[in-house]
Order: sequence, then C-alpha cells, then structure tokens
Amino acid sequence: MTDHPYAGLWVTADGHIRHELLPRGRYVEARGSRERAYTGRYTVTGTHIDYVDDTGFSADGDFVDTDTLHHAGMVLTRRAEKENT
Repeated sequence: MTDHPYAGLWVTADGHIRHELLPRGRYVEARGSRERAYTGRYTVTGTHIDYVDDTGFSADGDFVDTDTLHHAGMVLTRRAEKENT
C-alpha cells in the first residue's frame, strides 16, 4: 500500500499522456490510443516520484502541489478516474 496522497489518474492538458498511479506502487501509462503503452512500478519519497517500467527504463518527477505533477518536461494534472480523456 502507499502512504502518499498521489494515487490516481494524472493527465497532460491535451489528454495524450495518462499515468494511472495504482495504490500498490504500480503504474500504467497510456499514450494516445495505446492504453497500456508502459507499465511498471513507482516509489514516492516526499513529493518526488521515481518510475521504473517493466523493461528497466527509469524516469522521475515532482509533485508541485496535490494536483500537479512535473515529469519529463510535461505537466500532468490530477483527473477524476471516471472522466473520459
């Protein structure tokens, strides 16, 4: 289980990139019409997130507030999971 407030769906303004941070430290990244473009694990330390996908590629980012994630030059915002992207 996670001990941070960031689990949920994070989306770029154009909806092209979507990160679903699952509560057990796994994530699913969608890109455009590819709903499971990447999957892997993540860890959160404070407001910093580290990703390692299932192929071994790693990336990171920072939550600048409870609804904004800066990751790899992108800005993702929290979105309710029931909304369409």
